[in-house]
Formats: sequence, structure tokens, C-alpha cells
Amino acid sequence: MDLKIVCYILGRLVIAETIIMLIPFFMALYNGEASIQGFAVALGLCASVGMVLLSNGRVRVEHLTMREGIAITGIGWIMATSLGMLPFVCGGYLGVLDAWFESISGFTGTGATVMENLSVIPPSILFWRMMTHWFGGLGIIVIFIALLPQTGQSTVYMYNAETTGPTRERVLPRLRDMTKALFQMYMMFTVIAMVVYCFCGLSLYDAVTHAMSTIGTGGFSTYDDNAMHFDNIPLEAWMTFFMILAGGNFGLYYRVWRKGPGVIRHNSEFKAYIGIEIAAMLLITANLVCSMDVNPFEAFRYASFQVGSISTTGFVSADFDQWPGFSKGILLLLMICGGCAGSTAGGMKVSRMVLLVKNAWAVVHQKLSPRRVVEVHMNGSKVDEETLLRVGQFFFLYILFIVFWALLLTADGLPVFDSLGISITVMGSVGPAFGVAGATCTYAGLSVFAKSILCVAMLLGRLEMFTLLIMLSPDFWQKGNRW
Repeated sequence: MDLKIVCYILGRLVIAETIIMLIPFFMALYNGEASIQGFAVALGLCASVGMVLLSNGRVRVEHLTMREGIAITGIGWIMATSLGMLPFVCGGYLGVLDAWFESISGFTGTGATVMENLSVIPPSILFWRMMTHWFGGLGIIVIFIALLPQTGQSTVYMYNAETTGPTRERVLPRLRDMTKALFQMYMMFTVIAMVVYCFCGLSLYDAVTHAMSTIGTGGFSTYDDNAMHFDNIPLEAWMTFFMILAGGNFGLYYRVWRKGPGVIRHNSEFKAYIGIEIAAMLLITANLVCSMDVNPFEAFRYASFQVGSISTTGFVSADFDQWPGFSKGILLLLMICGGCAGSTAGGMKVSRMVLLVKNAWAVVHQKLSPRRVVEVHMNGSKVDEETLLRVGQFFFLYILFIVFWALLLTADGLPVFDSLGISITVMGSVGPAFGVAGATCTYAGLSVFAKSILCVAMLLGRLEMFTLLIMLSPDFWQKGNRW
């Protein structure tokens, strides 16, 4: 592995983050906020790190190797989140661990917060907090590839190490063209959401910040009571629409734009995703009406918003911690399932769930008719055995880590159900859980040990485990190994 090229690209990534941090800094200057000094120190540190990396790096014409791509992506995410915490620390708003937790939660789109009183936080700091959602949502590396020229180097391994889902579909043959198309789609959805939120009565600042959080499927808000603060039915309806939209495959949306809506009819994952969302809405609505005697309209209002939210962002419009056990069980399953592959949402991804179900069904049929050849199809195409094996491996590791983090949290003194909910929600990049980290609570009361392991869990969940796990292997760093 050529560490010089790794340093060079990481240096460019850090400089890009420094430039992005100038936006809230200028906002602080314009408003005369107390966060000016904190941002100035953070910008100085970020720029220094970037310059050191660039001075120790070098440009290379040859394509990046797989090891270099994985190292850049894994270290890049750790560096981006570590530098992203500086405005919180340098401004004196959070301690180092809490700031790192908040930064990781923002960039990974988890939306779990340790900030207990947002009303005392300057708007520029809150804006930076929401920007971490937006840039981390589509992917730091994806946006980096889309906006910055790569001096002829192949970045496909960086892209593959960050993108989510069991397959790597290309909507355009060239990677840079594809990432630019995805970024343009991402930007367009954000602007449309911002305009709609303005028409729903939000100020420009609230509309911009909540549009970034919605399309980036993060869940941070500028208010302590989250979406409940607005108590605005049209706004909740539009937020539900945009949350579900952001949970779909952006590559599919690009094909719909180019070829028409007929493309959706042949996409098994998107149809399953919409079916799951509708079924969950109806089941929770019926459960709230029957068990809590809630008005059907109100029940559907809260059920539809939380179903769309728990699958994607983690916004909160009602205290679902008080809902019946059946409704909370459905929400837990939605946290595990998440959104579509190629979306900004977390979770296992609907495509993997579909493949797991179809593969299980194929195994049952094969047991009944041993001589019968049963094939698994997805989006009208046959799925090869290697992909099915990778899906099974991912499912095993995903559930294993959920159980592992939950056990560590119970060892730290948390109740079993609360620990399980927190473990599921951080691995699925959702945010709110139940009990001590429920809809109306924050993660501020957790111990240093619990926050530390959850930081690791959020990064593992966002990068789908394998990127960081590969980097833990001693073989990965040994010279002479060919990847």
C-alpha cells in the first residue's frame, strides 16, 4: 500500500471539510455569535491537518489499489468525524467524548444526540450539526468524488467501501459521472424539500436545516422537542413523504428521470419497501385505535410519520415510547430493515431482507423437491450464489453485533429492552430508541463506556462493518500483500 497517495487524498478530503466549515463560520460572523472564536480555532486546526497530510503525500498516475481505497474510506470517515467535533469542543459546548459522539451521530445520519438544551446553542453551531447530516447522508466519499477531480486515479474502491447494499449498481458507466448525477439528484431533493417546508410555515433557517436533515435521513432538529415543536399537520405529511423518498434508491430515481416511471414496476426492492411502509402504517394505526382509543385520523397521522421516520431519519412527532408493545415491536423491525440500498437511510436494507426471504423460500422448495432447481430473482434478474452468500454473511454479522453491543450495555447497567433498542438503533443509523434513549430523551445520561462503544457501533453500521473490520486485520497493513 502506498501511504503517500493515502495521505494526499486524505489531505484533500480534510481541506474540503475545512472549506465546508467556513459556511457556519461566516454565519457566526454575520450574526455576531459567541461561536466565532471556536470556529476560528477549529478551522485553523483542520487546515493545519490538511496541509500536513498534503505535504507528506504525493500524486500518482496509477489507479488506486483495493487496500488504498479501503484505507482512505475508513480513515477518512474517522478523520472527518474527529475534525467535525472541533466546533463543539473549541466553542466549549461539549466535552471531547460527547462532541465526538455528536459528530459521528451527525455524519453517520444516526441522529442520536447528547445535547440537552438546544435553545442555548448558537444557530451557527446547530447549522454545522445539520450539515454533518447532509454531507454524511449521501456519503463523504461519494460527494468528494463528485465534486473534486481525482487526477486520473480510479476511486471505485473508495466508492465501494462506502456505498451500501448487497450490489453495486451503476446508473452511468463512468463513476465520476454517476456520483455527479446522484449528487445533483440529492441537491434537487433538498432544495424542493426546503421550498415546501417554507410554504408550510417554517422560517428559511428552519426550512434549510430540516430539509438537510430529512434528505440526509439524519433526524437532528434545531429544537429539543424535534418535529413535535411545530405541531403542523401539513408539514408532518410532507416530511413523511420526503423521508420515505430519501429512503429509496437514488440510482433508481435517476433511471426514473431518464426512462420514466415504468422502471419502478420492475424494481423488487422499491415495491417491497413501499409495501412494508404501508403495512406498518396500517398495523400501528389499528393498534393505536384499538389499544389506546386514539382517534383514527390522529392515529394514522402519528403512525405514518413515525413509520417513515424510524425507517429513515429518526425524527419524532409523538412519544412512541408510550405506545403498545405491538407498535413498538413493529418500529424495532423497521429499524433493523431500514431503507433501500443506494439510499441515505441505514439499516440492513430492504434488498437484503427480500433476498433473505426469497432464499429461505427457495430452500424450502428444494427440500420438498430435491431434484428441482430453484433460482432466486431480484429486479427481474437471477441472483448468483455468491451474492446470496454475502447477504447471509452480512445478516449474521449484523445480528451478532446487535447482540454484542446490547450485552455490553446490559453489563453497564442498562435494562435489557433499552439496551437492545439502543443497539438496533445505532447499528441502523436511526437515533431514538426506547426507555433511557426514548423519543423524548437524549443519550447524555449514558456512561463514558456506553458512549464510547456506541461511537464504534455507529461507524460500523454506517460503513456496513466490513470496511472497518478489514482494517483491523494485520494482513491488511503488511507490505507485500497483493489486493
